[in-house]
Amino acid sequence: MRKKAFALLLSIVLVLSIFLAGCGNDAASGDKVVIDFWANQFEETTDEWFKKWVDEYNQSQDKVEIRLQIVPGDAWAQKLKAAQAAGKAPQVYTMNYSNIAPSVAKNQLTPLDEYTDAAIWDDLLDNVEEFVTVKGEHYAYPKLVEPSAVLYYRKDYFEKAGLDPEQPPQTWDELIDYGKKLKTNNRYGLHIANNADELAWSTWGLQRNGGREAVNDEWTKATLDKHYLDLITFYQRIYAEKIAPAQALSEYTDLQDFGEGKVAMAVSGSWGIGQLRNDYPDILDNVGVAVMPSPDGDHTKPVSTLGGWTLVIDGRAENPQEAADFISWLLAGDTEIMVDFFRTSKFSKFPTRTSVEEALNEDPEGKKDEVRKLIAEKVVPNSVSEPIYPWEISFAYGSAIERAIKGQHPQKALKQAEAEINDYIKKNNLAGINPKQ
Repeated sequence: MRKKAFALLLSIVLVLSIFLAGCGNDAASGDKVVIDFWANQFEETTDEWFKKWVDEYNQSQDKVEIRLQIVPGDAWAQKLKAAQAAGKAPQVYTMNYSNIAPSVAKNQLTPLDEYTDAAIWDDLLDNVEEFVTVKGEHYAYPKLVEPSAVLYYRKDYFEKAGLDPEQPPQTWDELIDYGKKLKTNNRYGLHIANNADELAWSTWGLQRNGGREAVNDEWTKATLDKHYLDLITFYQRIYAEKIAPAQALSEYTDLQDFGEGKVAMAVSGSWGIGQLRNDYPDILDNVGVAVMPSPDGDHTKPVSTLGGWTLVIDGRAENPQEAADFISWLLAGDTEIMVDFFRTSKFSKFPTRTSVEEALNEDPEGKKDEVRKLIAEKVVPNSVSEPIYPWEISFAYGSAIERAIKGQHPQKALKQAEAEINDYIKKNNLAGINPKQ
């Protein structure tokens, strides 16, 4: 009995010690409002940027303390879901564009307009502001955008093939023609998406080039028209002409094959320039960058989507005003904060604010970077958001392209994708649940 009583007493002492330790931590913070901020783990330079400017914010005032936690990507979804279920989600966290509307539909985010100055929204690029708006309210503030499709090419290989390095291909037909001329016994003409997964998302911009997404706004049926058929045929031609290797030398997101001279041109995201600058500096003088070719060469139509990251406030946040003040300070305040970020990324990511773009045009490094200026001026403004409908819809179309590459007739591949999408819509009751409608 004495042992049980002693064990019970010991348990009480331990619980009290933990409680008092917690009180001690709160007391140490004084009267400060503590805001937990979770950020996805990105490149080391991005993680360090977050740490630097969170420390700067904490030192700049004495009313709020931001507690930053960098969360690895493989643990992010489970950790956040568990925290939300327990009512202990961080008040501020990172979120990509495609998750904003679905999260709003679940009442997981706090609208920001009530807690922010209207001027910060006026500073956003028009297309990007649309990404963070749901039914007239802003639910996230954007940090950056990354175009998913840009054309890289080797100027020296162009010259050897008798092509003008200052005149990259503008249309799909020209891209295929250039690819044929650039191909040699030791080099392919083009690096481009190769499998259903890559094709499903890397073609989102080109899908929208025809004026519509793969499903209608009400999410009741597939809308795979002639443009979608032409896009399948375009990819089939690339592989039928053997311009691109049947067995990919590198993944779509990796420009190793281009850096090593195994392909003369490459379609990949804007992040590719960062990889080339880090890993293949010796070839940079011979690297050209251009807008991804389109069906008719009209680059006012989208050829790329803009991925990227934002900061949001949790729907149950206890201190939404203080959380919004921090977001406004970090992402929407002094342009030097964001200019510092884009320098650390070696200008492979792009601003969402007009004022930051203007500051980069005056920055000693930014203003002399012709690649940065081309993508910022020619690609970003005409790009569109990633779709918010379920991934399975995109995968059905990506699979259709892959089947055509492997020999299925494009029309048959398209019809199969259409049937699969309509079947998915019906089985999952998608009709009428588009959170943006």
